[in-house]
Amino acid sequence: MSRRILAVDDDNDIVDIIKIILEDEGYEVLTLTNGRDVFKMISLSRPDLILLDVMLGGIDGRDICRAIKSDKLLSDIPIVMISASHNLHNILTEQGSPNDFLAKPFDIDILIKKVNAQFVT
Repeated sequence: MSRRILAVDDDNDIVDIIKIILEDEGYEVLTLTNGRDVFKMISLSRPDLILLDVMLGGIDGRDICRAIKSDKLLSDIPIVMISASHNLHNILTEQGSPNDFLAKPFDIDILIKKVNAQFVT
């Protein structure tokens, strides 16, 4: 059974690249290009990991992350935040923080390494 990943980024090219890379690694990848439908998609598909962009066209991905992490039914889903701002490492220490951070533009090998690390038990 493959792990299901939800990739959320308002840039179609980014989600397409993530989907291609991670499907090649054997993951099932669902994509969204807006933050409004994240909770609907989570309830429909229950992803094993969420890759979440910080800036989602007027919606702050950090707010979505905090909402997921504060929900007892969803808080166990690992979240990797993605952002072009390289100075967001401090979000890893905030309340409701993501499990990891990936800076854009990202190296394919680093993306794969960070995703794989979320499934190491």
